[in-house]
Amino acid sequence: MSTGSILLWVVLPYACAVVFIVGHIWRYRFDKFGWTTRSSQTYENRLLRWGSPMFHLGILMVIAGHVVGLLIPREWLYAIGINEHMYHLGATWMGTAAALLTLAGLAILIYRRRTVGPVFLATTPMDKVMYVFLGATLLFGTLATLTHQVFGPGYSYRESVSPWIRQMIIFQPHPELMVQVPLLFQLHVITATLLFALWPFTRLVHVFSAPIPYLFRPYIVYRSRDESRGAGTRPVRRGWDPVTTPPRARGRRSR
Repeated sequence: MSTGSILLWVVLPYACAVVFIVGHIWRYRFDKFGWTTRSSQTYENRLLRWGSPMFHLGILMVIAGHVVGLLIPREWLYAIGINEHMYHLGATWMGTAAALLTLAGLAILIYRRRTVGPVFLATTPMDKVMYVFLGATLLFGTLATLTHQVFGPGYSYRESVSPWIRQMIIFQPHPELMVQVPLLFQLHVITATLLFALWPFTRLVHVFSAPIPYLFRPYIVYRSRDESRGAGTRPVRRGWDPVTTPPRARGRRSR
């Protein structure tokens, strides 16, 4: 096993994983106010209304497909009745549809950031770097699927990439599994690994911010101050009216 293979398929993934974990801890402790999507909806809503749902729906489908294909051994899928042919059809065609939907949504969002002035001014250099690696990861994955699975003879990544990832998780790396993997799949893995290293320092941290307390917070009661609401409402006072002592209090004070 060459030194380059060890650096690429053992050292780099573990280094990026450490940056991913430590970076999130550091960001949460020292930059809580920056832990946000930095939403730009107030600047432009027409393109965002199309691009954001397409991207988020597509990326959720992509993540679900990667979890099934990479982390779940195929023997487990066989046990519940999903054979190789069924998995191949689902992974190829549903995965391709999810990838194209995600790329289309991302393209709309990037176009919006480049063409809408206030949104472009609110874009940070780290946002631009994040978009490059995110787009590259999605593009290489889509090209790999189209080249080898849709228009090619097919490639069983569940015999190489999937066991490589599972062995990395249990700290028993086998870099030799990635040596013969097609180039597009290798580029997809490398750009995804680097994206995880960048993750804590971008707006992607909002993925881990689920607004669960919002579901259980008490209602906020708003009372109208409109004078035309009918009898029983208190008259509206101007904020600059002088504060006077009530008559009963003045009487007690005079005694």
